[in-house]
Amino acid sequence: MKYLLYILLMFPVIALAQDEIKGTILETNQKNKSTPLFGANVYWLNTTVGTTTDFDGNFTIPYTKEYKKLIVSYVGFKTDTLTISSSKNVRHVLEATRDLEEVMITSRKQATSKSYLKASNTFTVSSKELLKAACCNLSESFETNPSIDVNFADAVTGTRQIKMLGLTSPYLLIATENIPSIRGASQAFGLSFIPGTWVESIQITKGAGTVVTGFESIAGQINAELVKPSTDDRLFVNVYGASNQRLELNTHFNTKLSEKWDTGVYLHGNTHNEKHDVNDDGFLDMPIYNQINVMNRWQYTNPEKGFVSFINLKYLNDEKQTGQLDFNPETDKGTTRSWGSEIDTERYEVSAKMGYVNPEIPWQSIGVQAAFSSHNQESYFGLNTYNIKQNSLYSNAMYNSIIGDSRSKFKTGLSYTYDHYNEMVNASDYGRTETSVGAFFEYAFDNLDDINITAGLRVDTHNVLGTFITPRVHARYSPWAKSALRASFGRGKRSASIFAENQSVFATSRAINIVNAGGELYGLDPEIAWNYGISFLQGFNVFSRKADVTIDYYRTDFQNQVVVDFENPQVVSFYNLVGDSYANSFQVEFNYNMFEGFDTRLAYKYYDVQTQYGSGKLEKPLVPKHRFFANASYETPIQAGSGAHWKFDATYNWLGKQRFSSTATNPSLYQLSEYSPSVGTLNVQVTKVFSPKFEVYLGGENVTNVQQDNPILGSDDPFGPYFDTTFVYGPIYGSNYYAGLRFKIQ
Repeated sequence: MKYLLYILLMFPVIALAQDEIKGTILETNQKNKSTPLFGANVYWLNTTVGTTTDFDGNFTIPYTKEYKKLIVSYVGFKTDTLTISSSKNVRHVLEATRDLEEVMITSRKQATSKSYLKASNTFTVSSKELLKAACCNLSESFETNPSIDVNFADAVTGTRQIKMLGLTSPYLLIATENIPSIRGASQAFGLSFIPGTWVESIQITKGAGTVVTGFESIAGQINAELVKPSTDDRLFVNVYGASNQRLELNTHFNTKLSEKWDTGVYLHGNTHNEKHDVNDDGFLDMPIYNQINVMNRWQYTNPEKGFVSFINLKYLNDEKQTGQLDFNPETDKGTTRSWGSEIDTERYEVSAKMGYVNPEIPWQSIGVQAAFSSHNQESYFGLNTYNIKQNSLYSNAMYNSIIGDSRSKFKTGLSYTYDHYNEMVNASDYGRTETSVGAFFEYAFDNLDDINITAGLRVDTHNVLGTFITPRVHARYSPWAKSALRASFGRGKRSASIFAENQSVFATSRAINIVNAGGELYGLDPEIAWNYGISFLQGFNVFSRKADVTIDYYRTDFQNQVVVDFENPQVVSFYNLVGDSYANSFQVEFNYNMFEGFDTRLAYKYYDVQTQYGSGKLEKPLVPKHRFFANASYETPIQAGSGAHWKFDATYNWLGKQRFSSTATNPSLYQLSEYSPSVGTLNVQVTKVFSPKFEVYLGGENVTNVQQDNPILGSDDPFGPYFDTTFVYGPIYGSNYYAGLRFKIQ
């Protein structure tokens, strides 16, 4: 044993005592003088041992007697092989390649890009993709994306709900510039509070996300990157009008204040004040509303010293009214004369980000984020009253660097969150305060060829959830060219805001029943889940045109879940999971550039989402098992000089049958079948670009005029015991046509 102990004690000494070679790589400049060459690759032949040179051209690399050939390479220079026989310092001058002829390579940037190199299954939706639809706000930005499902939460409020991997948005971490933004009180309507024209791109990650942004993510992460004052147009105007009398105006004003400071003012307003009842059930098919949204954005950039920072100031006022056609809030509010609802929201946000990159050591950087928001919603639904105010503080500090060489990187830091809720449901007070302090470390290895791994761990102390650990791992392997095989697993934990996340329950006559289990959150325990996934991406050519196929499978297993049980049509129950709850998601996606300017995207998705309810293990309601998606877009060649061209886009969505929660105990007049019928919708848009400054667009949503029959159960007796607006599986309004224009001064 003592010899083993001696060996273990000596091991660090032996490891540190191994030889290494130091050296300098140079180039010859135009004045025929040797200058350091930064970023040159230095590695041992037939090994994975390598490094890169620093700003002074210096490098350090491990050496053993078995290593004989040292390779030095850099783009634009001849690759040299050096014979090494000892650990003496190396000094070598690379010779520039002289005999290369100029080669012009042109490529059209994809509207949605997938990485072959990242460890996580992340893809980026650019502004070009967002313009394929009207995209008036973030909730409408996913219509041309097969990975995200968009549907209405109920038949009266017009709330769009998104799902990924078969789970609703509360199980996704939705962030704005990597600051969690749609959570708690803003879950129901928050996606409609981010105007589409403010979004520069969207990064979507399937499965467990990064530990850097927190512990709440379970099914994935969605990050909206906003336009920058320094790169956005000096003036941008977007005017939109629809056949349903919806009007919208977006204007951006950007100016450069100095060499380092830029600022922008972004104004968004939308209104809809026309009452529609296409299905003749006596209720508005969509709410009437007015929204004002303002953002002032400041950007500081100092590349010489390595600083960049952003300051955002936001204000939102959103007012909605819905219900029966003849509802008048001044006379009918709080009475049974007519059923109606008003939802008024006011929101303030202040956020700041600061980043520093060491100009001398570019792989070292520091980032600090801080954000405060105040969200106040006052609302009523018939005779149900729901008010919630949330004040939140989020802060995050992070340090980035490398371990040894640029193949091994790490991120580490601290985070703090504070959330205070004043929440009233009718006469009951559900106010609470949540605070958490966390530390995280994330390591990333990339051998610059075929393997990279990102492994993260964070430890958080939460006043309600306790102290817990969150592990997350992503790995990628490329078995051959243009391929990426990925795997991931991770854990998520969250406190469910059961009323804010399920506000559609108030637009029913159901009694609310919370099965108190002695937990800290409404008497319930926190939600905990593990997510596992595997994905394969392969790019190839078909008839000399680019194509790719993606196959992925993800599974989410809940250790605990707050079950929302609608199986008794007179009651909605909230209780802790007893038994199994899981979501399986399988998707195949095919993208093909059929000919110049013409792109197609086909996808099939299968969901198996089941939960153990009090009445047994059942499919989750209103989740289609089968979905088919098709998108085709064509862009004509850009005319020289004027920049004029046409853009055409069409998207078809087909959803298979969806299970309704049980209505078996209702009278036959208020009973529904077990499953909904399948439904298919078609959206189209045509854009005429007259010049880089001006374009007009015309489009149609649900042009085949598909409509759900009787979306409101018991609409003839809204204050009776069978009234329910939550059985929505398809379009309510029917076809909607729109037109708009975009004008910009760059």
